[in-house]
Amino acid sequence: MPEYKSPLRDIRFVLEDYLDCNSHYSSLVGANLLDDETRVAITQEAAKFAENVISPISLSADSEGCQFNDGEVKTPQGFKEAFSAYAEGGWAGMISDENYGGQNLPGSIGIVVNEMLGSANWAWTMYTGLSFGAIKCIGEHGTEEQKNIYMANLIGGTWTGTMCLTESHCGSDVGLLKTKAERQADGSYQITGTKIFITGGEHDMAENIVHLVLARVPGAPAGSKGISLFLVPKFIPNADGSLGERNQLSCGSIEKKMGIKGSVTCVMNFDGAKGFIVGAENSGLMQMFTMMNDARLGTALQGLCGAEASFQGALAYAKERLAMRALTGPKNPDGPADPIIVHPDVRRMLMTQKVLSEGFRAFLYGIAFDVDQSKFGATDEIKQTAEDQLGFLTPIAKAFCTELGLEATNLGVQVFGGHGYIHEHGMEQLVRDTRISTVYEGTTGIQALDLIGRKVMGSGGELLRKYTKQIHKFCEAHKDTDGLSPLTEKLAEHNKLWGDLTVHLGTKAGENVDELGAASVDYLMFGGYTALAFTWAKIAATAQAKLDGGAEDKAFYEAKLISAKFYFDKILPRAKAHLESAMNGADTVMALEEDAFAF
Repeated sequence: MPEYKSPLRDIRFVLEDYLDCNSHYSSLVGANLLDDETRVAITQEAAKFAENVISPISLSADSEGCQFNDGEVKTPQGFKEAFSAYAEGGWAGMISDENYGGQNLPGSIGIVVNEMLGSANWAWTMYTGLSFGAIKCIGEHGTEEQKNIYMANLIGGTWTGTMCLTESHCGSDVGLLKTKAERQADGSYQITGTKIFITGGEHDMAENIVHLVLARVPGAPAGSKGISLFLVPKFIPNADGSLGERNQLSCGSIEKKMGIKGSVTCVMNFDGAKGFIVGAENSGLMQMFTMMNDARLGTALQGLCGAEASFQGALAYAKERLAMRALTGPKNPDGPADPIIVHPDVRRMLMTQKVLSEGFRAFLYGIAFDVDQSKFGATDEIKQTAEDQLGFLTPIAKAFCTELGLEATNLGVQVFGGHGYIHEHGMEQLVRDTRISTVYEGTTGIQALDLIGRKVMGSGGELLRKYTKQIHKFCEAHKDTDGLSPLTEKLAEHNKLWGDLTVHLGTKAGENVDELGAASVDYLMFGGYTALAFTWAKIAATAQAKLDGGAEDKAFYEAKLISAKFYFDKILPRAKAHLESAMNGADTVMALEEDAFAF
């Protein structure tokens, strides 16, 4: 398995230079101030935990998997001990409400920590991730009693949370769910039904597991308008928060999966289990999106984690592996061959991994800062602006970063050659672990429909215009800047093409709405490549400003400029292929009759 090392230098660049984190954190109202000393201490300690505690158990967990026996789940060796250390270290409550035991720090520092944990061991990190969603959901929609009992224990890390949305007959279309919730005389509800694909639905690492379950009350409206959300704990807590009787729920089985084998995926049976409604009846869709939007950004992070971990492994191997001679002559004349890093195609693969991982980091941390502003912004206008940008960028981040993160892990295997296909090196595990990221929390197709349908066309193009206006202003400001003008010229071109494509598809959809569906993924991918180009152009501008200011770490900033140019020269051209495909319409997509698909 690659020996993971937290990329603290690049994390510091993104936070301090690229995003000016000190100005950002000092502008927030209602969050505890994250000063330099605290931020550096958090990142350094998280790096140690990632490198020394959970990275060493990643490969073994993939081999061992989770063990299921008569409704109980045993997690891989070392997972329980690592989780105890995580809870004792206070990591679970870092970004949560201090009124319930949290530290009330801005959520963006959680993204930084989770990047390191996820890159080191994504399967283990999944147990912690869903608890954050549960904490946020209960904090925003729960009663004071629910907050006092559930949030305190989730924040303390002694309980974990799940999302129970999916059923065997319906995946993303939760409006088709059949799980029932019947009101009882004491105000609780009796929950009956079966949920599938439940991450962390049963395990041996926490005292209690709190399930957030979507269900339908009798007489509820059909479809998604008639779903409600319930807290259904494994053990029903007493009034003082201590554990009471075992609830009527159980894990029926666990899935045998392609990857993330250390993370248990359960079939959960609710057999008249006692549940407690969160918010009002038939308002579950709104509460679900409180969890889902966080989960989608968390899944986007998996694309970064896979790319970073694979890049680290591939880079180390390429420096050591000897094969053939460089085309321009021996670079290792005293050895039998040259290290493969001298070969242009290996460089192409490594540079692709590098610009994706570093670009994703800047892109996703920027979105995390929008999350901060949406919650702790100084004015309602600032909060709304951040919310609008989040709504627009979330589907792009989730789909684009996971699709290209998977590509980066495949490149890692390719750099290793045949050795990459062998389990002990850990590179093929990264491919298998990252593959799920394009599927769960809404597939790439679902994200694409959300982007083009709800966010772009649904806002009359306003959310797109707000974002492309930022790109336009940046390009105008830097069109004459030495070294940046070739980048801004290409970026401005793609920015205009994004608007033109949107108008074209909007017009075509007026004649045939299938035009949107047929073009949606290409549209999203075009937007993703353009958004990452904007990110790399801003990275280049930041690096150039540091060099102009006489920065000591000259080689680091010069590498940023070279990486930006590589992205624009070698990666961005892909966008126009997606543009052409999107423009070509729905005719050939929809032309075949269903029977004609047979062979």
